[in-house]
Amino acid sequence: MTAPSTDSAVEQALERPLGRFVVGIDLGTTNSAVAFVDTHSGSKRVQTFQIEQLVDWGLIERRDTLPSFHYQLTSFESNSVQHKWIEGDTESRFVVGAFARDRGLQMPGRQIASAKSWLCHPGVDRTAPLLPWQGDQDAKMLSPVEASASYLRHIRENWNALHRSDRLEDQDVVITLPASFDEIARELTVEAARLAGLPRVILLEEPQAAFYAWLERHGEDWSTKIKAGESVLVCDIGGGTTDLTLIRVQATHSESTLEGVRDGEISAGQQRLHRVAVGQHLILGGDNLDLALAKAAEAKLLGKGELPPREWDSLRLHCRVAKETLLGDQPPAEYVITLTGTGSKMLSHTRSVTIDSAMVRSVLLEGFFPQVLLSDRPQAKASGFQEFGLPYAQDAAITRHLASFLWDHRFAGRSDLERHEMTDFVAARPNFILFNGGVLEAKQIRERILSQINLWFGETSEGESWKVRELEGNRLDLAVAHGAAYFGMVRRGEGVKIDASLARSYYLQVSDSPPTGICLVPGDAQAGDRIQLSSHPFVLMLGEPVQFPLWVSSIRLTDRPGDTIEIDPEELKAMPPIRTVLESTRHRRAESIPVVIEAELTEIGTLNLACITQEAGQRWKLDFDIRSSIETDREAHRGEGERGGIVSQATLEGACQILDASFGNAPTLDPKEVVRNISEATQLSKSDWPPSLLRGMWGHMIELDEGRRHSPQHEARWLNLVGFFLRPGYGFAADDWRVAATWRRVQGKLRHRSGTSGSEAIILWRRIAGGFTSGQQQALYQEIGPRLKGLFAPDSRTAPSLSTNEATELLRLVGSLELLPLSDRSQFAKLLLASLRRKKMSHLFPSMLWTLGRIGSRVPLYGPIHLLIPQSQVESWIDPLLSLDIAPTEKGFALMQLTRRTGDRYRDVSENCRVKVLNWMAASQIGESTQDLVREVGKLTDEQRITAYGEAMPFGLRLG
Repeated sequence: MTAPSTDSAVEQALERPLGRFVVGIDLGTTNSAVAFVDTHSGSKRVQTFQIEQLVDWGLIERRDTLPSFHYQLTSFESNSVQHKWIEGDTESRFVVGAFARDRGLQMPGRQIASAKSWLCHPGVDRTAPLLPWQGDQDAKMLSPVEASASYLRHIRENWNALHRSDRLEDQDVVITLPASFDEIARELTVEAARLAGLPRVILLEEPQAAFYAWLERHGEDWSTKIKAGESVLVCDIGGGTTDLTLIRVQATHSESTLEGVRDGEISAGQQRLHRVAVGQHLILGGDNLDLALAKAAEAKLLGKGELPPREWDSLRLHCRVAKETLLGDQPPAEYVITLTGTGSKMLSHTRSVTIDSAMVRSVLLEGFFPQVLLSDRPQAKASGFQEFGLPYAQDAAITRHLASFLWDHRFAGRSDLERHEMTDFVAARPNFILFNGGVLEAKQIRERILSQINLWFGETSEGESWKVRELEGNRLDLAVAHGAAYFGMVRRGEGVKIDASLARSYYLQVSDSPPTGICLVPGDAQAGDRIQLSSHPFVLMLGEPVQFPLWVSSIRLTDRPGDTIEIDPEELKAMPPIRTVLESTRHRRAESIPVVIEAELTEIGTLNLACITQEAGQRWKLDFDIRSSIETDREAHRGEGERGGIVSQATLEGACQILDASFGNAPTLDPKEVVRNISEATQLSKSDWPPSLLRGMWGHMIELDEGRRHSPQHEARWLNLVGFFLRPGYGFAADDWRVAATWRRVQGKLRHRSGTSGSEAIILWRRIAGGFTSGQQQALYQEIGPRLKGLFAPDSRTAPSLSTNEATELLRLVGSLELLPLSDRSQFAKLLLASLRRKKMSHLFPSMLWTLGRIGSRVPLYGPIHLLIPQSQVESWIDPLLSLDIAPTEKGFALMQLTRRTGDRYRDVSENCRVKVLNWMAASQIGESTQDLVREVGKLTDEQRITAYGEAMPFGLRLG
């Protein structure tokens, strides 16, 4: 899966004529807002655009903000009510905004919230339909991109209804995003805008937008309020993220001295604003505060135990309201939350919990804004806030992240003179702070942050007291949108500009021992810069898979393009890699060519990378490999397989000669002898062959495709070896390309119908199923599903003729298809449960139980967790399984997979169900390691991994 290309969007954005309006859109996690400038008006002031929306049944209002919530109507609601802003088709009607937010309190399984946090979630396919997370079964699922697009589309339609001659798609539109958004999240924000009918947008970082809003109010006198040498900390804590940005005021003339700056000798015309640093990406904001408060309320309500998922959803949403109320300017002493049951038990299950100001201080202020030392750093210990699948920051203490940010960037953007004369302590001290984001609407939180900074820096070297000064901002819920509109005017040459370099450096890893990288894009790169690493050419083989491991750092900002550095994970963070196969019609497939890497920071705020030949001028666009970061146990830019070591070329060539002897034009070696001969030649047993050797031999076997024609035995062995060499279909650079190539060669193209080729093809697909696309998996299931369903049909006269071995492999293949739609896997699981009661199927019971365990597993081997069978459905399988008269050793592993504890209440079966299984396991003398996985969150042992996958994995690759 690759991020969408924005090349055409960049070209169109630069070439289109100027519209009458400049529009800024704050696409927020909790609320979105729109501001605009009418360039035909005399004042050209920034104005708020009020967004019309449904706020209650029968009530439509224009409001300053659009809550970023999407609610899908029930069939009753859809058929009963007609409103202007109810959108969608007849099968899936929805509403966004205030009504969607409020209705979700009662129907959380139909509400999409925090789509923006999912948009930057590296652990899922952000283009896949996965929201609402663990939603109602009849709710239409949307991708984070589609959900974000629904808010933008509502804004566009609002605007166009009032400006028919100046449609929003024809204006200058600036959309804001967190400064720490990764490159894929930036690309996907542009894609969301395109889906909403806004094909030409410019991106702006939210902290910059907040400061631009301040400049819009102080454009005439800003230089009298902040002076050269001073720094502004923009602290932006929204619903989903914490963004820290540092802006310095710098003198523009080269001969100024530090004394001159102190004496105020720098005039306004000699000062410029420069955004010099951006904090690391933190999914840490209002959502986390809501979760923490909900956890405390749950403990107060129940003591021990957990609420059912739907009640928990409702409690979490109510805690958001409680938080905003109790942190408000005139808070009540307490806030009562009432949770109602559902259906006939609505009244009997109604319960209440009271949250008071003391709980808010303890949980929110002390939990997220504790007083810490300036030397304290974020802790690596997990925070525990992993609800609804989002990878929240491991350390929830925002003050520790703030301390690290100020200290790490104390000299960023400082002159050589300042570096020489300033102490570390003085350099780290911000002169001003500008607050932004919904969380900082709370005066108590703003005061806690101010107090913390003053404690760090409050005493000067002269013994005088010192205080950071707060810049008075606009309304926090509108500031980002206003700043974005003002920035649009700055782009037209009107207003005060903030010089904003990239503020993060990118590196291309070029070696492993030690890990070494070359600076690809420097931290001071500007929009429009194009950089070629011409001094570091690479030689690449056309038609062969290659990867470009990338790293990013917001700390190392002084490295220059071409600089070689040692990669320190404390300073650099891994990005999804770029993996591709370069192909050209101008060259022979096996030819190697010299290329250079080129990076371009586009005008719309995204990073484009390309691989080019300097002589011929050929160009290949390089896209990030999104999928590499969502598969189980995958590192961000290299498969675990590379850890198995790289074999020498001589070793690989020796193994390939043995393959030639069996599958070449004149075979001299029995195919059955291939494995033994390769083991003798490499002096490695089959189980110790590293992935680099396996993938190398796979490539040679693909070239020996014609060797399948020699005999049915040759084809069967060819299929067996190709699957063995490529298992599990991912984990090594460019495995997706290898799997696709294998599919093209084999699917529907068996050369021999006699013999065991059919069974071996099934084994091949099972072995590499993890590398298939969802479409390929569905194609396989459509082919083999009817054969298995016929096998399990009550009327044995219509059952297909399948050997036990073939039926077993077909079952295991179905269990391995983790990307199949939920409906297909659920139906097949029901078929298995019914057939497990038929004694005549006992010869298939082990493979049926293995398949059932894979289908209902709480921890998939490679599939995304949004495709898991719902916990309620899995729970309904447990009693029938426990009652089966089947040997415990055959049932135990399947039951472990179905009830394995994950720590996620949306995946875990109920405690009663888990206890029931544990009691059965203890009575049946099931191994302690298996029981432990039901009792506690843990990882599979090597032996359990083999059982779960179906065979041993290549050395260096891990699953589960």
